[in-house]
Amino acid sequence: MASSIKNLSDYDKTKIPNGADYNIGIVVSEWNKSITDKLLGGAIDTLKENGVKEGNITIKYVPGAFELPLGAQSMLEFKKLNGLIAIGAVIQGETKHFDYVCSGATQGIMKVMLNYNTPISFCVLTDNTIEQSQERSGGKHGNKGIECAVSLLKMIDYQSALQ
Repeated sequence: MASSIKNLSDYDKTKIPNGADYNIGIVVSEWNKSITDKLLGGAIDTLKENGVKEGNITIKYVPGAFELPLGAQSMLEFKKLNGLIAIGAVIQGETKHFDYVCSGATQGIMKVMLNYNTPISFCVLTDNTIEQSQERSGGKHGNKGIECAVSLLKMIDYQSALQ
């Protein structure tokens, strides 16, 4: 969602649903903590700016991005949530490990979302360099945590409107 042309973290606050009645879960990878902490901060600030009460936000940590699907599934299993944000950062190394972790995290999170019929916002950076991750976690490309919180609020509202 980040672009060199536009900072996509800027959004029209009048078009975001009020989250006052929402319970939100956030699962955060401890790996690349300097990045995931910034993404988490952006997500929390955005949720609160749009009405979500601090007491309605549950945050849990997992070791890395590969563990995000199980972390999300466990949280949905044991907490009554309207939606969840999965936060992680995987940075390309010298081996194919990057590809397997990214694929496993992506497919796993999607599977949990569909199995639980609950919106999960995918806030996992998959960058080539630490600099790219910094640019997307509060740098010149904005903060993906903000974008994912906005997306989650919109998807929760979308599902609510269908019921």
